[in-house]
Amino acid sequence: MKNNESPVKYIALFIPWGISLLFTDSPLTSYFIAWLGSFYIFFMTYSGVLKPLPSDRRIAEQVMRPIFLIQIIFAGYMCCTSIFYLLDLYGYNNFHQEYSLLDMNQLKLTAQCQRYYCLAHASFMAGILTFMNYPIEQKVKVEGESIANLLFWSAILSFPLSIIFLKVPGLSQFSNQFSSLSFIACTIALAFAIPLKKIQNTIICCVLYGLNFYTALSSGFKEPIILSVLVLGIFLYPTYKKIVLVTFIPALVLLFLVLPTYASVFRQNAWTGGESSDAARSEAFDAVLNKENVADQTTWEFLVNRLSEIDMFTEYVQSTPDKVKFYGFDLVKQSFIVVVPRIFWPSKPSTEDLVMQRVYDAGVINPHSTVSAKPAYIVDAYLSGGALGIFICLFIYGAAVQLISQKAEQLFGGYTLGTALIFSGLFQIFWRGLSFEFILNNVVWSYITMLLIAKILRSKNILVPV
Repeated sequence: MKNNESPVKYIALFIPWGISLLFTDSPLTSYFIAWLGSFYIFFMTYSGVLKPLPSDRRIAEQVMRPIFLIQIIFAGYMCCTSIFYLLDLYGYNNFHQEYSLLDMNQLKLTAQCQRYYCLAHASFMAGILTFMNYPIEQKVKVEGESIANLLFWSAILSFPLSIIFLKVPGLSQFSNQFSSLSFIACTIALAFAIPLKKIQNTIICCVLYGLNFYTALSSGFKEPIILSVLVLGIFLYPTYKKIVLVTFIPALVLLFLVLPTYASVFRQNAWTGGESSDAARSEAFDAVLNKENVADQTTWEFLVNRLSEIDMFTEYVQSTPDKVKFYGFDLVKQSFIVVVPRIFWPSKPSTEDLVMQRVYDAGVINPHSTVSAKPAYIVDAYLSGGALGIFICLFIYGAAVQLISQKAEQLFGGYTLGTALIFSGLFQIFWRGLSFEFILNNVVWSYITMLLIAKILRSKNILVPV
């Protein structure tokens, strides 16, 4: 942050949240003020009213920076998707109202949680804007090889490294980091190779991209599939604007419509039905193509209960602090315990058990259930200290995202290698915040990995001082 700038002006981000508090007696009005408040925050940040957008690159060439992509994915997912849940409360099914019976208590809880979402969005962006300072002073540059070649070799090497770390006891978490890095690297390398007309690089990157997409289809999760298409479109957009707009946007809309059915059928057959991934995948595709009514209902259930996590949030708000006291710093202390590698502490408590205990205490699911319902970052912030906890934790979240992204650009000589490759590859957990324990553990070890990669590249004279 420049010395002549004052963070006081970022109070403007909290205006919708403050107004929504005045209408708590009218839950629907309060909800919509808070919900629309997130769109107001998007406008205030992207219009440059509070702070000018980074001007060192064109907007299309810096989309992976926190103020753009992470705000859209993290804050957009967190704050804007609850509208379908609200419609469901009012008796809507596939946008058609089937009944008018309304649970007023649940409506009040929904409005309360939406106010918390609005507060979280404002705090998150206040953290980003406070520490956003571009252009980054460059201390190193790529030497010898072009960035396109470096991206290509990053894609080639990161995939086998992820497999190697998976086989080494105590280092499996590095496997996840390099797996994410491989996905980002091959996507960016493909986007660079196509306009340069490097046939060999393009073919190899297409194969790697296909392997990552195949893995995403076999994971049973929707997010990796959507992100694999989204990121490729982002990097091809500056060169092929019209083609990307015509093909990738409809593709993303189609994925949102069909993936809920695909994932639901795949999980049912592969996870609980004991079928092979190939058989489960075939049945999932068949369900998408041939069972339109089932697909419509599954999509609506996804929009209501999976796209948004507000239903689960209301259960935590209902139980805390009335039945379960605020945790204070307990969750933060648990997070630091998780950071210690199990190779140094064999009897370290299970991260899953630590996180799920507060789920059971809140009565969100039964302890004997096989379902995993880990709380989101904002829920842990609320459980730690209510509205104040949300304000503090989300401000720290935004500050951490921005400072780490800027550090990556400084370490790797700019946006392409720094933010687009390393930051987006190693710190994907920031795109959708998970529980405190998972966030801190992932960020700490990803940061250490980032420093080690930078040191290796400097020692090989791939990165040299400016």
